[in-house]
Parts: sequence; structure tokens; C-alpha cells
Amino acid sequence: MNKIAVVTDTDSSLPPAIATAYTIQQVPITIHFGEESYTCGVDIDDMLVFQKIDHLHRLPTTAAPAPAAFKAAFEQAFSAGATSVVCICVSSQVSATYNAAVAAREMLPERTITVIDSLNLSMGQGFLALAAAEAARDGASHEQVLAIVEDTRQRIAVFAVLATLKYLALSGRVGKLAAGMADTLNIKPLLTVRDGKLDLLERVRTRRKAIDRMIELTSLHLKGKGFERLAIIHVNNPAGARELQELLLAHFSCQGEVITAGFTPGLSVHAGSGVVGLAAIACR
Repeated sequence: MNKIAVVTDTDSSLPPAIATAYTIQQVPITIHFGEESYTCGVDIDDMLVFQKIDHLHRLPTTAAPAPAAFKAAFEQAFSAGATSVVCICVSSQVSATYNAAVAAREMLPERTITVIDSLNLSMGQGFLALAAAEAARDGASHEQVLAIVEDTRQRIAVFAVLATLKYLALSGRVGKLAAGMADTLNIKPLLTVRDGKLDLLERVRTRRKAIDRMIELTSLHLKGKGFERLAIIHVNNPAGARELQELLLAHFSCQGEVITAGFTPGLSVHAGSGVVGLAAIACR
């Protein structure tokens, strides 16, 4: 029986305990504050990154893993007995991570390695890695794992509500005056993943209305069915995450345990502290 290893990156937002339980390797994104560099999942998290942002009043830069980091992860998997690797990367539309993984695959031409552009991020990507790991654990072939990943991809939706435009203003993507006006008027941008990017879907007045609208959009995605899997994702907002989970489970059923996950710094620096959202797989 083939032993298929699953590799992803830390933009998948997979909680470390879950990644460990499913033997999923996460290659880390790095965060740079000037000359200081930090490694996601090692010496920086969502709380620390925003403590530094609020102190310095500027955003850090993020960097995709080098091809050598993916090569090392692939070689570690083969050394542990894997006969093939499935690597699922954050969307190529937001990061060079996918290209780095492809370059690493080309360094090992004698090995069976498939690199997948998730065209998603956060737990939208993480759920693909989990689907691959479960299928591999259950004895699926390499080709069957790829088919399961693609089927899962078609049933995933990601939605999030920004708490403030302050951090987008720091990035320069929103003017400071416009951000201040939006915050004064209590406008909450509602985001989704579209064409591989985290994109503005709607602007909604008040956080509660934005949450209600997110539930409406989730209902449209589910088409009368429940969640096969559900993740509540947030940036330094555990209370908001709990509230959203309670609201969602009051409206929809879920086949499995609900996962709560931080966005992780590679993504959270682009959205800002206080964000709350969801990644959902609709039942077949």
C-alpha cells in the first residue's frame, strides 16, 4: 500500500495539534519587521504580530518559503517512508509559495510529488490538506487523493468580516481618511475568496448586520444542506469566534467537530486584528 505524505504551508491556518494528528507538515511563512525576521508557528503568532504593529505603527512584510524549505520537507517525508507527496499551497494569486514548492519538486525529479495550487487560503486551504491526509490514511491511491482534494475544493466557501480598516490603511490599500470615515460610520467590509484572492464582497453597516449577512451567504453556499466541515477563523478575537460558532450551529447542522483557528501572521497582517470569519465545506 502506498504511503502518501501531505505537505502544506502555514497560511493554511491549520492548528498545530491537528496538523500533528494528521502528520501534515507545514512549511512556515516568514514575517519581516525591518531587519528582524520571525517564523510563523515558531516565534510569532497573531497576538505578537499585532503588538509589534501597534507599537511600530507600520506593517511587516511577509515572505514565501524558499524552495529549499519545501525540498527539505519533501525529503523528510520520503525519509520517513512516504512513497509520494501531495503538497497543497496557499493561492498563487496571493503568494509565491506555490512557485517555491514547484521549484522544490523539480529538484527531486525521481520522486512522485504533486504540488497543488489551492486557489484558497486559511482554512479553505487547510481543509484541502485535511481531506488529502484523511484519504491517504484510509488507503487511497495518489490519484484518488488528488480527486478527493478537487471534489472538496468545489464545496468550500470562505467568508470574513473586518473589524476595522485601520490596518488596510497602514498597508496603503485604503486611504487613511477613507478608513477613518468607514470606522466612524461603523462600516464592516465583508470578504470572500474569489479567483484565489481575498476580495471585498460587500460593505455592511454594523458588525451584527455583517455577521447576519455572512450567515445568509453561508446558507446560499450550503443549498439547504449542512456543513461537512466547519472552521471558525479569527485574528485575536476568540469571543467573536465563539459567538459566530453559536450562531452558525443554531442555523445549520455540522457532521464533524468545529475547528477554531487563528488566521496566522502570514495572512492576518493583511486583514487586521479583530477579524472573524468561517471556512465551510458543504455536504454533498
